Amino acid sequence: MDVVVCLKQVVDPELPARDFAIDPRSRRQAREGRTLVISTYDEHALEVALRLKEQTGGKVTTLAVGPQAALGEAVRKALAMGADEALVVDEPRAPEWLGAEVAPVLAAAIRRIGPVDLVLAGCESADWVERVVAPLLAEALGAACVTFAARVEPADGGVLVRRMADDGVHHVAARLPAVVSVASDDANKPRLPKVKDIVAARRKPVTVVATADLEVDPAWRLPAPEVRGVTVPPRTGTCEMLGGEPAEQVEALVRRLRDLKLL
Repeated sequence: MDVVVCLKQVVDPELPARDFAIDPRSRRQAREGRTLVISTYDEHALEVALRLKEQTGGKVTTLAVGPQAALGEAVRKALAMGADEALVVDEPRAPEWLGAEVAPVLAAAIRRIGPVDLVLAGCESADWVERVVAPLLAEALGAACVTFAARVEPADGGVLVRRMADDGVHHVAARLPAVVSVASDDANKPRLPKVKDIVAARRKPVTVVATADLEVDPAWRLPAPEVRGVTVPPRTGTCEMLGGEPAEQVEALVRRLRDLKLL
């Protein structure tokens, strides 16, 4: 099974809150001087792809859109985890794009890669959380679409997907080609690359193309949403001191927590 995994590079969600800031020009999260990583759910999607490869054979190709110079670390990690090759669409504007803008470029890049059986992506990005890329991508490729997959298993001519839903779990059979967005699950926890894998990743092929070199279907160049403002919610806090001996403090703390309906 030949699988393409779409990866997005974002500011590390684990950075301290004090390092979070909004760029007033782009109205996006400030990236300068901050650690950039693969978006969380995209790593889970890559793990699903690697497990499918172990079961069925085939090839795993990662696809990322963004400034080539900034994507190096993300690409190397994906290759070290086990991807066979990578395609980078060098697009300096990509960090400011939303899902409607990036989906047609991803579709054009996938058509350039060639016939593929399955396209995987994270169910949402760690920065904008739009949840629209997979459905838009499936429509542009004329492929089946399943969202919020916890597990993906091969089946005759398709895949069986365990899909997380508000009312529980759905078991969905999808024909190939398909686009599946992946949520986190114990069954797709990303693996840690070994030293030999990190070294081997340096020899794996990485192809770089410019957006202008892709045949992006004009019909799928959707109007870009306009972001008029982004603000960081103010954080406030209070502190109450409880006097008395330790036993008295414990009783007072329990009473206070009950008053606040926290117990």
